[in-house]
Amino acid sequence: MRKLPTCVLENDALSVRVSPVGAELQSVVCGGVERMWSGDPAVWGRRAPLLFPLIGRLRDGWYANGGRRVDAPMHGFCRDRLFSAEQVSDVRVRFETASDERTRAVYPFDFRLTVDFTLEGSSIVKSHTVENQGDVPLPFELGGHEAYATRLLPGERMSDYFVRFEGVDVLEMFGMDEAGILTLPKVEVPLEDGRLTKTPEQLGIDTVVLENVPGSVATLASVAHGYEVTVEFSDFPYLGIWTKAGQDDARYLCIEPWSALPDARFSPRELSEKPGVRTLAPGERAVLEYRMTFR
Repeated sequence: MRKLPTCVLENDALSVRVSPVGAELQSVVCGGVERMWSGDPAVWGRRAPLLFPLIGRLRDGWYANGGRRVDAPMHGFCRDRLFSAEQVSDVRVRFETASDERTRAVYPFDFRLTVDFTLEGSSIVKSHTVENQGDVPLPFELGGHEAYATRLLPGERMSDYFVRFEGVDVLEMFGMDEAGILTLPKVEVPLEDGRLTKTPEQLGIDTVVLENVPGSVATLASVAHGYEVTVEFSDFPYLGIWTKAGQDDARYLCIEPWSALPDARFSPRELSEKPGVRTLAPGERAVLEYRMTFR
């Protein structure tokens, strides 16, 4: 299989590579240190999949559209889709895809999705523009899934890392059943001075799913050094935190801004009625962005 070239962005602070397959962030080098997960297929073969037009698993693998059943894959289809790419400048690249016969089989709407990556100092601004190109309302979910590298220095352990929330004493996460579907009631997340120090598996859950995080800011950091990545996500009311289960000492942690909730036992089947789902009128567009700052 032919390997597609990645797009390269560089400034004085960052060197970044992004693949046109899934408009996926592949590498971020800051201060000479690789800050993204390698995508080792023996552990978890992805790096930063784009979640659109769905987030997470669906109950029984389907949702309803106008009362009709639509079977669809987990996280939608964009994470494996080849985008067109335009190198706008040394510090900006734009990816674009649009609906076709294949996408309409699992998502019966006409859309255009544009994803821009822009370097601003030590930050990457990732901007998503969703446009309704059809003649009916378009409901959608959109999210990130960036896997940031941990254990950056020799001798480090995953236990050295934590996620810091600013000005927060208590957070609550949704429950989740064995099928990966959200449940209620919410459960208090144990924090130590505003720090989440446990992985989802250590909390007995597949994914920590938070709603309305104060300040819409989360920082991955370590007690062993000053390397950090801060994610600012004011356009996204939900946040997922994840590593694949079964890794005793993981080398990455995903911090995932989400525009909507994954499917839940308390959600309607109808896509347009699910919590957080946004609906665009014909011709309307929405822009959602988040910022990743590396130190």
